[in-house]
Amino acid sequence: MTETTALDDRWEVFDRWGPYGLLAMSTLLAWGTADVFGMSAGERGACGVLIGAAVVLELRWGRRARTLSGPSAAGGRHYAARWTLGFALTWLNPLFAFYAVIGYFSTERLLPRRLRRAGLFATAVSMAGSQSGGLPPDNGLGWALFGALFAANSLLALLFSHFADLEEARGRARLETIAELERTNRALQQAVDENAALHSQLLVQAREAGVADERRRLAAEIHDTLAQGLIGIIAQLQVAATVPDPALGRAHRDRALALARDSLGEARRSVHNLSPAALADDKLPDALRKTVTEWGERADVRAGFTVTGAAEPLHDEVAATLLRIVQEALSNAARHAGATRVGVTLSYMGDEVVLDIRDDGRGFDPLAVPARTGSGGFGLDGMRARAERVAGAFTVESEEGGGTAVSARVPLVRHDR
Repeated sequence: MTETTALDDRWEVFDRWGPYGLLAMSTLLAWGTADVFGMSAGERGACGVLIGAAVVLELRWGRRARTLSGPSAAGGRHYAARWTLGFALTWLNPLFAFYAVIGYFSTERLLPRRLRRAGLFATAVSMAGSQSGGLPPDNGLGWALFGALFAANSLLALLFSHFADLEEARGRARLETIAELERTNRALQQAVDENAALHSQLLVQAREAGVADERRRLAAEIHDTLAQGLIGIIAQLQVAATVPDPALGRAHRDRALALARDSLGEARRSVHNLSPAALADDKLPDALRKTVTEWGERADVRAGFTVTGAAEPLHDEVAATLLRIVQEALSNAARHAGATRVGVTLSYMGDEVVLDIRDDGRGFDPLAVPARTGSGGFGLDGMRARAERVAGAFTVESEEGGGTAVSARVPLVRHDR
């Protein structure tokens, strides 16, 4: 239970039982002092009638008040009837002011705001009459005393009413603040729920993206290792089957066997997401030089490799990316270009590394490259995707009959120490 609710409950108890208690106390005091104030038998009878009327009034209001909430026309009529009885009783015996004083406490709950001051002034009349010795005053001095007491009571009533208004305003502000906090809490809870749902959605999307990325990685790795290895094996076996010299045929079969072993090792490394075998023991420049030399011997193409700038150890992912791009470019040159000469250049240029592969093959129109099919390789799209995966860029320059040049430019990310 909040503080405001507890206070309202206490006021409700006072509004229900307070008038009876004050009326009973006033009756006892007035009856005990009837002779002091010189009350006649008729005045005592009139008091009895008025007290009975007050009890009936409070009983009727107690039943009616259960169906009302806040100030109302019925509350105003009840206030006026209670004041009339209190004033009349105070006229007969000043000590009935203990009952009439309830008018100070019930204005806010019975009267609308525009009538509250009038109610306070009316109650102040009864209080001033009681305090001045009873109504009506006997002489001019009595009227002067009554006027002074009425002014004092009115001033105090207005002062207390002002404080009550301030407290009411503070209460309303507090309720509005609580309501605003509740709305804010609901909005925050809604935001938390939405964030939780979004977080779950992002987790699902991240998981799906991770699966798709792993599939693309494995597809590219298989293409760069198994597919190219199988192409090389087929080429060596075809040559071995057609040459008349047994020794030369055996040499080609040995190359095919070596390619099969290398491809098997690369496949295993790809599944475990390890660096290419060529980078297991050698730095990138040495690995590229061996790759280019071995490819040139297998393809019977004059292939050269050059390094410019100060070589630095690169991050494993960057080195593997450049190696795979060279392997794919050499495979394309062997399968599609019909080149007789290929040059590979690795350039260390400040904060980036540039890889250039050039051939003197038949070339092609880069704008007319067909889309990759289910039977085709990853080709240019695969090389571009690899470069972009490490925040790099990939460009192609070629023309029909004029050879091809591809270039990959990636950030120089050094090897983790």
